[in-house]
Amino acid sequence: MPASNPPVHLIDASIYVFRAWYSMPDAFSDASGRPTNAVYGFAKFLCEFLEETASRHVAVAFDESLATSFRNELYPEYKANREPAPPELEQQFAWCKDLSRSLGLPVYVDSRFEADDLIATLAGCWRERGHPVHVVTGDKDLAQLVVGPDDAWWDYARRNRLNAEGVRERFGVRPDQIADFLALTGDAVDNIPGVPGIGPKTAAALLNHFESLDALFTRIDELQFLKLRGAKSLIPRLRTHQDTVRLARQLTGLEAVIERVEADPAVERRRADPDAMDALLDGLGFGQTLRQRLHRLARDG
Repeated sequence: MPASNPPVHLIDASIYVFRAWYSMPDAFSDASGRPTNAVYGFAKFLCEFLEETASRHVAVAFDESLATSFRNELYPEYKANREPAPPELEQQFAWCKDLSRSLGLPVYVDSRFEADDLIATLAGCWRERGHPVHVVTGDKDLAQLVVGPDDAWWDYARRNRLNAEGVRERFGVRPDQIADFLALTGDAVDNIPGVPGIGPKTAAALLNHFESLDALFTRIDELQFLKLRGAKSLIPRLRTHQDTVRLARQLTGLEAVIERVEADPAVERRRADPDAMDALLDGLGFGQTLRQRLHRLARDG
């Protein structure tokens, strides 16, 4: 495949819905008084993103459940620190999916796998076809998908786009080491345990020397010779928490082989459905300014 293949943009929708939920005024509501602020903010994000990129290769991945996935079977406490999403936000997630579909954007959601896993599978499919992969997210977990020289982790809202070298500069490790890195430090956002006393700098130093968790535990006695503060004390600590780290590594890694996604990894923008869009926007009570932007994108797409 020629190197000029356009990038495939894979949007991690949940983070942008949540950002809209917390940042947009509560004044947005439909005729029944149900909040619509998250949908309005997400719609603005989609408009800005599609207007800026004019990308023809876009897919949007959502989490079916905000509290459960196959990872909860491995570790029931996974994400247990999060408050359940209020019903009014769950309804807005459904509207955001409908809005995406009405714009002709392929939408991916699964009851067992998280959006991260759906994105990882799509990334592998399209990278094999010779396309760079741009993951649109603010979630550091997805930095592990920056594999090729033209791949990118793109926090669109904060205007922060990182290639592989940028990932290393920000996190101190290569993209392919991100899952190991998070297994050592833990991830408070997802309630994933790590090794007490090991923070980002120590985890990065360990992986820069040993390359991987497997090598770290195989050659753990080398730690006593490293010029690393408290290196000797890390040996018993790592041995004590090895099972925890191994479990955490199963949680921080991404499932990149989801068969139903591999069977039809569509990312090309499809024909929009203006009638469905109008019905949705009428129900949400959105005004003409946003409606015109969305219809222009639907027409141009």
